Amino acid sequence: MTTKIEDEEVPLLCSDCFVDEGLKIDAMHSGLEQDGPCPNCKSTSGRKLTKALINGVAWRFFVGGTTIRCKYGAAPVIQFNEHRYGRSDISPSPWLKNDIKLIEEAAKIGFFHYGPRLWMVGEVEPLKDLQDPATRPNIIELILKEYPERSLSQDEAFYRMRVCPERPDDPAEYDSPPIHLAGKGRLDAPGFPVMYGSQDIDVCVHECRATAEDDLYVATLKPLRTLRLLDLTHVLKEDVTEFESLDMAIHMLFLARSHSYDISRSISIAARDAGFDGIIYPSFFSLIRTGGHPFETTYGLSLRRYHPEAEEYAKAFTIPNFALFGRPIEAGSVRVECMNRLVLTQVGYRAHFGPVTY
Repeated sequence: MTTKIEDEEVPLLCSDCFVDEGLKIDAMHSGLEQDGPCPNCKSTSGRKLTKALINGVAWRFFVGGTTIRCKYGAAPVIQFNEHRYGRSDISPSPWLKNDIKLIEEAAKIGFFHYGPRLWMVGEVEPLKDLQDPATRPNIIELILKEYPERSLSQDEAFYRMRVCPERPDDPAEYDSPPIHLAGKGRLDAPGFPVMYGSQDIDVCVHECRATAEDDLYVATLKPLRTLRLLDLTHVLKEDVTEFESLDMAIHMLFLARSHSYDISRSISIAARDAGFDGIIYPSFFSLIRTGGHPFETTYGLSLRRYHPEAEEYAKAFTIPNFALFGRPIEAGSVRVECMNRLVLTQVGYRAHFGPVTY
């Protein structure tokens, strides 16, 4: 056992082994700073890569780097595993060919074009029923039944951000937009305003699509009474496959772009009619905030559902937002504790690369 562990910690390649700049940069970021020459290219300046680190670089570049978002869901074009060692069938760019051979031999893996299970690209029955106006009400009724209620108490603070408000010191500026302006967001509809907020200020910046040129203000808000919220961030425990999963349907719905808004607005209106004060929902920017990858799988099985600690796994990559119905400040159900100007002083990006052709 000790020998096996030691073997796994032996460097096999280094960042200087690669020709492709993306692979080289990723390997430099994730590699180990160790003295001595690389066993492959003999460089003394590159960061060293063990087998595990090589697998990590390969996953980010070839799997994460070829993942394509669909209308609902997402899936990679390329995958790899040890069973395909010596039988790779991808067609990379010329400068990548030698890099791929190095990775294959060091990690004993093979790359192949991936045929995803169809649930990954939106073939989820409850989600398909939500897209059909004729069957949508039945699924929304099921959502109201299966998802739990959560109380937002009077001592729980959250934030609402405004970009360039006319009167930044006026509490009314942080209420929902006027009724005649409602209908542009994910959960508000014409004549049905919604106040959006979060307990994560960074997500507020993302949600407002704020830039360095914007004049930003943020209000700290608290309920004046206990609010009843439908919690759509809850991870449902279901005895079904991904194809029949209501949990997967809601997960995909809130990671989808504006074409999904008609569905989420219908859920919002139904929740209001059921007596809820609002909804807790997963931010569209959850993955970019947490560094998660959409719809991760192991041999086609969703980690969200089959991970040994599935609930903790899902929550680690979910940032909850609040959507409160109506105009809560005007109605007296929410108060403004304080208002501050928010000054962006630094913005950082974390990214990885992927191939151009495959």
